[in-house]
Amino acid sequence: MTREGHGVFAAGPQNRCEALYYTKNQGLAWLIGYHRSMFSYRHAFHAGNHADVLKHITLLATMRHLMQKEAGITLIDTHAGAGLYRLDGDYSQKGAEAEDGLFKLLAAVEKRDTLPEPVQDYLEQIASFNANGQARIYPGSPFLMHKLMRHASRDRLRLFELHPTDSKSLTSNIAQLGAGRTVTVSREDGFEALKKLLPPPASATGSKRAMVLIDPSYEIKSDYAKVANVIQEYLKRFSTGTYLVWYPIIPRPEAHDLPRRLRTLANQAQKPWLNATLAIGRGAGDEGGLVASGMFVINPPFTLKDQIQKALDVVGPALARGTGKSWAVESS
Repeated sequence: MTREGHGVFAAGPQNRCEALYYTKNQGLAWLIGYHRSMFSYRHAFHAGNHADVLKHITLLATMRHLMQKEAGITLIDTHAGAGLYRLDGDYSQKGAEAEDGLFKLLAAVEKRDTLPEPVQDYLEQIASFNANGQARIYPGSPFLMHKLMRHASRDRLRLFELHPTDSKSLTSNIAQLGAGRTVTVSREDGFEALKKLLPPPASATGSKRAMVLIDPSYEIKSDYAKVANVIQEYLKRFSTGTYLVWYPIIPRPEAHDLPRRLRTLANQAQKPWLNATLAIGRGAGDEGGLVASGMFVINPPFTLKDQIQKALDVVGPALARGTGKSWAVESS
């Protein structure tokens, strides 16, 4: 089950929500710098689902490229959530959405000798948050972003969460990192908070760099318009920033129009864009529930299209089921 030079999970035999992590150099070990007591959060329904797989593979691949430049960068998550989630908790088990996301991917990659770099990176990052090789903890975007931050470059992470319970949990979880002022948590509307952060302050080299992840729940229909309005405003305020927008693909006019509006805004600003979509399809007797989502990136790394296409060539077939499955990457 161990693969040389290739860290992955393998489905455990006793519980579908357990997995073993193998890596050439590390073996099985608790993650360095994190603590068992930090998981003081309410459970999430959707952690580790297919949308998280797409979102976090894209996020990590984007950040890896941005971190190649020495200059510091301001990282912003407008809807940060609780930050960490249990995959063996009541909320996650109720929907068991990780079964059609992370765990299904884990089972599929066990049959492969090699993986595309973005998929490999994603699985290794998830593994680093779990003790004894059991995939019980899923790190949200705030913790994945923190893992890639560079102290020497003075990167900064700014997290916003308006929900009172999630904000409290996020604050508690982040506090135990001991990151000081390099990471801040605010109970604010992330859309509004951007006004005081962009343009970002100059780095030590004088350059201004920022990456913004926008990932609202879209439970309120007005979120779709807010996302488009924010992108429109900040392409004028800070046109060189990298903006990542996650969105659901559902039979609602606002959802259908959002990627089209984002494409139009990017084109009007003469900025490159990338749109990656993943639909896992519906199985027999499967009713309701999210089965497709997208990641729209403005000012993406020039390497991102090829990386995400290769990742989806693995992830798409691994998660596909029933009818309506598809995956694609478009770009300007």
